[in-house]
Amino acid sequence: MNDLARAVWERRSQQATRIVDAHAHAGPYSVFFIPEPDPGPMIRVMDRCGVSHAVFSSHLAIQLDAAAGNAATAAIVAEAPDRFTGYITVNPWQDPLAELGKWGDDPRFGGIKLHPDLHEYPLNGSRYAPVWELAELTGCPVLTHTFAGSPYNDMPMLDEVAERHPGATILAGHSGVTPLGIDQAIEVAERRPGVILEVCGSHNSGADIARMVRRVGADRVVYGSDFPFIDLRMSLGRVLFADLTDNERAAVLGGTISGLLEWR
Repeated sequence: MNDLARAVWERRSQQATRIVDAHAHAGPYSVFFIPEPDPGPMIRVMDRCGVSHAVFSSHLAIQLDAAAGNAATAAIVAEAPDRFTGYITVNPWQDPLAELGKWGDDPRFGGIKLHPDLHEYPLNGSRYAPVWELAELTGCPVLTHTFAGSPYNDMPMLDEVAERHPGATILAGHSGVTPLGIDQAIEVAERRPGVILEVCGSHNSGADIARMVRRVGADRVVYGSDFPFIDLRMSLGRVLFADLTDNERAAVLGGTISGLLEWR
């Protein structure tokens, strides 16, 4: 049994590996109640689970108001820069250039977040052009929501964008979500070196994560939780108990995303 799994069984916070959650959120969500969605309670849960750092976007930003949500993200990072890094949320209907211009050079932000499903705008649409331009110019990673069969962010759209922008690093949030989507996401990542598979969601398993690593390598797979939208322990447990080597597990849990954030 690896040291991380042993810590789970012994009900203690692990200290063996620096864990970085590549897909988190903060703040209330308007559609349903999320208990304790603010930074203080989140840090307590992270501490209990041995998670050192989280890269997050504001629920407000991804759903209703990108400008106000990005400002909230910046404020949270300013209060706890050792625990959080922000994503600049770009809503294609809410002046992407203004948000990228305001926050693009701010060290509190380490990436860009897109949610085509919530914003009802296709991932391959022209309004995202400033995002891909910045990503290719700087190395700033872009985390996008993906969902198999979606009219806004399915796997063929991800494939098209990655082909069109080979210099961009694109984190495929949820890796397509469904069993079919996971298969398709792996195939896209095999074709497109800039695509990184992110593992949070309600449908995948440790076996799926191990298969991702076997097919594309641990340097192309990152742990994310969707916390506090989804309990981070579920996504974390799938990685802790997956059939991976210690080095592969360490890369997925934090090494790969930490390297991607070094563009700053």
